[in-house]
Amino acid sequence: MNTLDINQIKQYLPHRYPMLLVDRVLDWEAGKRITAIKNVTVNEEFFNGHFPNKPVMPGVLMIEAMAQTAAILSFLTMDVKPDEDTIVYFLGIDGARFKRPVEPGDQLRMEVEILRVARGIWKYSARATVDGQLAVEGELMCTMRSAADASKAAGQ
Repeated sequence: MNTLDINQIKQYLPHRYPMLLVDRVLDWEAGKRITAIKNVTVNEEFFNGHFPNKPVMPGVLMIEAMAQTAAILSFLTMDVKPDEDTIVYFLGIDGARFKRPVEPGDQLRMEVEILRVARGIWKYSARATVDGQLAVEGELMCTMRSAADASKAAGQ
């Protein structure tokens, strides 16, 4: 079984607190799939405002957690660790569906599969569950660019 702890994850993602949303990789197979977890705690910054009387993890952050998991799988598949200049960008999210709220104390289990890679665009099938119940699912599309190339494309 291939696992990654938080220190290894930080070698593949530039995100840091409060935006690092993957706590552990449970298993992965290069070019195919990855399973990771996010331990959701009441101490998360977003719970202060979402919502004070009924804390619920924002859907956009569940999608972001799946996207971070997908990025890790891409780097593992390419057998490279990104440098400080590498940025992974979202290109699209299709068919996103939210099926149950995620609350403090839950463990979000993300399962991501590579559907295809063409012309530098990665497409994934992603789903996240809590205690075996589907919380969110969708298809994600991402690409990787250097920060310098991204600035040129934006006309900066």
